[in-house]
Amino acid sequence: MSKKNKLKERIDQIKPHFEKGGKFASFHSVFEGFYTFLFTPDETSSSGVHIHDANDTKRTMITVVIALLPCCLFGMWNIGYQHSLATGLADMNVWQMFLYGLLAVLPMIITSYIVGLGIEFIFAQLRGHEIQEGFLVSGLLIPMICPVDTPCWMIAVAVAFAVIFAKEVFGGTGFNFINVALTARAFLFFAYPSKMSGDNVFVSLSGTPAIDAFSGATPLAEVAQLSTESVHLTAINGEPLSWMDMFWGFNAGSWGETSIFCILIGMVILLIAGIASWRIIISAVGGALAMGWLAHTFATPLYPVSMVSPVHQFCLGGLAFAIVFMATDPVTACHTNTGKWIYGFLVGAVAIIIRCYNTGFPEGAMLSVLLMNCFAPLIDWCVVERNISRRRRRIVYRKDSTL
Repeated sequence: MSKKNKLKERIDQIKPHFEKGGKFASFHSVFEGFYTFLFTPDETSSSGVHIHDANDTKRTMITVVIALLPCCLFGMWNIGYQHSLATGLADMNVWQMFLYGLLAVLPMIITSYIVGLGIEFIFAQLRGHEIQEGFLVSGLLIPMICPVDTPCWMIAVAVAFAVIFAKEVFGGTGFNFINVALTARAFLFFAYPSKMSGDNVFVSLSGTPAIDAFSGATPLAEVAQLSTESVHLTAINGEPLSWMDMFWGFNAGSWGETSIFCILIGMVILLIAGIASWRIIISAVGGALAMGWLAHTFATPLYPVSMVSPVHQFCLGGLAFAIVFMATDPVTACHTNTGKWIYGFLVGAVAIIIRCYNTGFPEGAMLSVLLMNCFAPLIDWCVVERNISRRRRRIVYRKDSTL
C-alpha cells in the first residue's frame, strides 16, 4: 500500500469523530477543509438535478495558481536581479538571485495565507459551512501585487480587511462582488500611500552590501514624473531601460506583475482550461489600445503618460496582469457574452484614462477593475433586459402577422 493510501486510511478512521454525533463534530468544517484539500471527495449527488463534472472549485483554484507560477517564480528572481543592480553585486548567479527573492517574499506569502485562511476557517465554523478553496488564489495574488518591502503586518491587516469586508460579509467564496486581492491592494494604497506609491521596489535583506535599503521609481512612476516630450526610461541602477526589457520583466515594480511574457504564459493556461474569458481579455486589450491611441494622439507634457504609445502602455505597471488575472475573475466579472465585451472594453479604457490623466495615481488598472466589478451586475441586467425586450417584440410581431 502506498504512503498516500495509508494516510487516507488513517484519516478515514478518525473521520467519524468529526461527523454529526462525534465528539469533535463542532470542528467538522475544519476537518472537511483539510480532507478535501488532500484528497478528492468520494461523495456523489444523491437527489435533485445536478451536473456531474470532473472540475470543481479546488481544481479551478489550483489551475489558476499554476497559471500564476511563471509570474511568481520570475518575480522572485527579479527581486534578486534588482538587488544585484542596485548594489553592484555582479557576481550573483541565477540561483542566488532567486533565493534572495524567495526569502524576501516568503514571509509575505505565509502571512497572507495564515491570516486569510484563518479568517475563512473561523467563518466556516461559525456558519457550519464547508471551507472553500477560493483563497488559494487570493492568498498568492495579494503579495504579488504589492511592493516587496511591504511589511508583513500591513499585509495581514489588508488581507483581514479584504476577506472580511469584500468576501465573508457577502457569504464567502462565490458571493463577493469585487475582487478580494485588489480590495486588499486598494486598502493598502489609501491607508498607507507612502508604501504603495510605486517608489519602494527594493530592500536589502542581508545588510552586507554598501547600502541597507534602496528606493527607486518604477517605470510607470518615472513616466508620470517626466517634464519633457520624450520618454526615456532607466533601470534601477541608472542604465537605459528598453521596452523589450520591460516585456521580459527586467524592471522594478510589484514583484509579481513585471513580466509580460510570463503573464502571457499564464493567460494561455487559463484560456486552455476554460477559466478565463477570451472575450474579456480581447475587449480589455481593445479598450486599452483605443483609449491609449486617443490619449497618444492628443498627448501633452502636462499629462506625461499620454505620450506613451498604446502598445507600450501594456509594459507599464500592472495593466496586463490585471486584465489576465483580475478582470477575468468569473465571480466578479460579467456573465453574459455581450456583457463580457462591454465589461472588458471599459476595464481597459478606464485604466488608461486614470493612468494618463490622474497624475496623483498613475496606475489605473486596480481602480478600473474594482469600478467595473461594481457595474458588472448592472451591465448583465441591461443585456438580459434588452434580450427580453427583443424577444417580446418578435412575439408581438409574429402574432400581428398571423392575424
